[in-house]
Amino acid sequence: MAGNEWMNGYLEAILDGGGANDDDDYTRQKKDSSVKSGVTVIPQLGAFNPARYFIDEVVHGTDETDLHHFWVKVTATKNPEERNTRLENLCWRIWHISRRKKKGKLEQSKRLQKLRQERERGRRDVTEDMSEDLSEGEKLGGDGQGLKLSESHYNLELLTEQSLKEKRLYVIMISLHGLVRGENMELGRDSDTGGQVKYVVEFAKGLAKMPEVYRVDLLTRQICSPEVDSSYGEPTEMLTSDQDEDILESGGAYIVRIPFGCKEKYIQKELLWPYIPEFVDGALGHILNISKALGDLIGDGTPVWPHVIHGHYADAGDAACLLSGALNVPMVLTGHSLGRNKLEQLLKQGLHSKEDINSTYKIMRRIEAEELCLDSAELVVTSTRQEIEEQWGLYDGFDLELNRKLRHRAKRGVHCYGRYMPRTTVIPPGMDFSNVEVHDENSDNDLDNDSVQLPESPLWGEIPRFLNNPSKPIILALARPDPKKNMATLVKAFGECIKLRKLANLAAAHGLPMVATKNGGPVDIERTLNNGLLVDPHNDKEIAAALYRLVVDKTLWAECRKNGLQNIHLYSWPQHCKIYLSRISQCRMRHPQWQSENDLNENMDSESDSGSFKDAPDTSLRLSLDADRPSRSSSLNSPFDLDKLLQNEENVGGISEHIRMIMEKTRDNQSKLRETNDVNSQEKQSLEHSNSLGSSGKLLLRRRKRLFVIAVDCYDAFGKPLVSRQAIIIQEIMTAVRSSGNFSSPGFILSTALTVSETISMLQSIGIKVSAFDALICSSGSQLLYTAGDNPDSAIYPDPDYDSHIDYRWGAEGLRKSMKKLRGPENSRFLVEDAKASNFHCLAYQVKNISTAPKADELRRQLRMRGLRCHVVYTQNCSRLSVLPLHASRSQALRYLYVRWGLDIANMYVFLGEKGDTDYEELIGGMHKTLILKGIVIDGSEKMLRSPTSYGSEDVFPSESPNIVSVTVSDDKEEFNTQQIIASLHWFEG
Repeated sequence: MAGNEWMNGYLEAILDGGGANDDDDYTRQKKDSSVKSGVTVIPQLGAFNPARYFIDEVVHGTDETDLHHFWVKVTATKNPEERNTRLENLCWRIWHISRRKKKGKLEQSKRLQKLRQERERGRRDVTEDMSEDLSEGEKLGGDGQGLKLSESHYNLELLTEQSLKEKRLYVIMISLHGLVRGENMELGRDSDTGGQVKYVVEFAKGLAKMPEVYRVDLLTRQICSPEVDSSYGEPTEMLTSDQDEDILESGGAYIVRIPFGCKEKYIQKELLWPYIPEFVDGALGHILNISKALGDLIGDGTPVWPHVIHGHYADAGDAACLLSGALNVPMVLTGHSLGRNKLEQLLKQGLHSKEDINSTYKIMRRIEAEELCLDSAELVVTSTRQEIEEQWGLYDGFDLELNRKLRHRAKRGVHCYGRYMPRTTVIPPGMDFSNVEVHDENSDNDLDNDSVQLPESPLWGEIPRFLNNPSKPIILALARPDPKKNMATLVKAFGECIKLRKLANLAAAHGLPMVATKNGGPVDIERTLNNGLLVDPHNDKEIAAALYRLVVDKTLWAECRKNGLQNIHLYSWPQHCKIYLSRISQCRMRHPQWQSENDLNENMDSESDSGSFKDAPDTSLRLSLDADRPSRSSSLNSPFDLDKLLQNEENVGGISEHIRMIMEKTRDNQSKLRETNDVNSQEKQSLEHSNSLGSSGKLLLRRRKRLFVIAVDCYDAFGKPLVSRQAIIIQEIMTAVRSSGNFSSPGFILSTALTVSETISMLQSIGIKVSAFDALICSSGSQLLYTAGDNPDSAIYPDPDYDSHIDYRWGAEGLRKSMKKLRGPENSRFLVEDAKASNFHCLAYQVKNISTAPKADELRRQLRMRGLRCHVVYTQNCSRLSVLPLHASRSQALRYLYVRWGLDIANMYVFLGEKGDTDYEELIGGMHKTLILKGIVIDGSEKMLRSPTSYGSEDVFPSESPNIVSVTVSDDKEEFNTQQIIASLHWFEG
């Protein structure tokens, strides 16, 4: 029905109309001719009457008056044959839309029923898992101190009253789409430049004026297109006056425009998704610079990290998730408009299929971004309670009932096994009162008082020409011209009520009472202000009656106006910001305290003295009563110590079962560690000589100006590394980089899904020294290790801060319990736990039956419904599944290196195959240079990434970008074309 949307909209309005008009002659004629017993006899073909068939069979019960008037116009057509054809087409069109509406309602009912069943099953699993340790948890916790929900390894502190008074808060806000500027906002220019733009700008201004806040940065997109004003291309715009005495150096509110995508073009929000990683990388650079500058000004040389990163709408929320993970600071989200709710409304209309909706609105990508926001956010801000219960309640990652259970357990100090639901809060939107003039209340009761002089507006001079009597009272309709705003019903209500038309017009004055919908936000607003009437937005008679009542009842009008003026301050920006600051004060200030480079070197020396090779950052055998958050302060020194404890019941005493499981797991890890050490004896012997390396020989990574990341996932049909091909890839890439002549002292990083021991074994088998790389990113990003220098005998060491950096929301025990139930019955499990490939931040499973295994997005969805937040990756040609912490990934590890060591992502070059693991797409987009090497990867795991009804790769990374180059470097004969790589590197360098 392309090109006929106007017709579809008209017919849709007819279908949604009210009951038949009994006074209409045509309706009475239809009723008189209705077939008894409810059965319609279709006439013979020659006497077929499309109009009668249409009325009897298709739209029974709707208002046929409008249809009749339409048919009168149609019957005026001179050619009877053409007239009947047009009528028949109209019949079939209406019948088709009506059938799709009914089908849509049925499908919606099935979807909601399925969601309820899945949630109930998830709740049962959660209750069963958590009830196992209830008595033991209470026994251990006592007053709740023993099993408190904590975030170990972080520098945690609640925002105290004293710190609020110090005016040290740095707040990041993100709003990506639309045209954002501080003055003369072009609201309504397009669908992306609306109320959200005005809200975030005024919010940033108001927040910067609060005494607790030093600086607010509103990050948005830089646009240098000739289609828009040049102000949108300015990198920075100050929102607060630098003449304000309360604004200190580099303080106040700013719009910061980050270039991403093609900045010479204006891009609508549905097409921004592939460029979000590029924005994240650019925003990281800005935040790091400002944090350092603020540290010099007010932080005694210590960087002042953002207290929160606040994303507005799904696209900005997606960016905030990545920034929060990279910087390790809390994330806050305001959804403004939610994808699932929009999808349900569009499907209910029956005009478009789910596929068409997804193609137009990229709705599935938007919904997944909102789910990720629920995974990451510490706080979700809404304007109404209805938004929490009826809109966020549609999401897999938010369950009100489970939320109450988890918070009840947390208050009692009982362990939740890493299950988490974000806090939600209702904060009414703010309002700018600078242009509001409040008139004398003594004139409230006199609607016709000529003494009240309203301020003149240029618009007011244009309105009277549309009105017969401009002196009548004014009725104002506030909404953009969008069908979903239901303006047609309001116009119908006004137009069909003769009494109302005689008494009032379409306009506004401050302080007037309101008539608003009883669904959604206005319910909370009216409850607070008590300044109007609530109506069913689809009932035109109820709307007309409410408007008429307010116009004629002067006492009610005056009371509503008085209440509104008295209570409107509750919606002021200072009040909004005050509530907001009180809510984010409960967010924990979490960010790692980096060890200095000298401290890291000392750690390297002491660890190399021990002569123990570490396969994972958790093998220091940390043990804590909080099974999900091991402490660095206590350790067990040998497997013998563990055996002794486990065998001596008197020593174990009251230790709960989950602690025993952790201890047993640790003992298993140590056994595995000894096996790994035996296999890698040559590498272990080299550790004995690492003492001789001076500090100058360590962490060469930090001094590299260019980094080349080899992340080619190359496996055979059984998931085993193709060793010979991997050797060729590594050697030829290194040769190409060194022979290009553009890079002096380049650095190399190997990024892989293999474990540390598997990686070293693979490198040894192909004769490549570990020291050829500055760092190793192993187990799909759950492990990060460094080499000590170019010395061939150097060892590798885990980053001492990375372990804590990715620990956010990690609930290993809860995940292990849930995975045990989700991987199928005992005799037909499609997943089997792989202890050798697991580490503290990676639960690995062997995939036994790929045909019955769930896609990565479906498995993550099931875990979300159980309150578990994680990253799920299929690797090694779908032969292994890894469950990782939420912010652990190979792409985020590169951003960690940027934040930790100042290694600019724009100077990183990432080498990929044309296929790979299910995290492959995450490595393509961003500000780094990506070289996709074609012809070297046989098969990948991408078929297990997403279900067919989800979004596609075009919504993850751009199909065309100056930062992405594809080159064919190999054919069936396994010949490698190094010159293609050299040419691509030269092209990147300009």
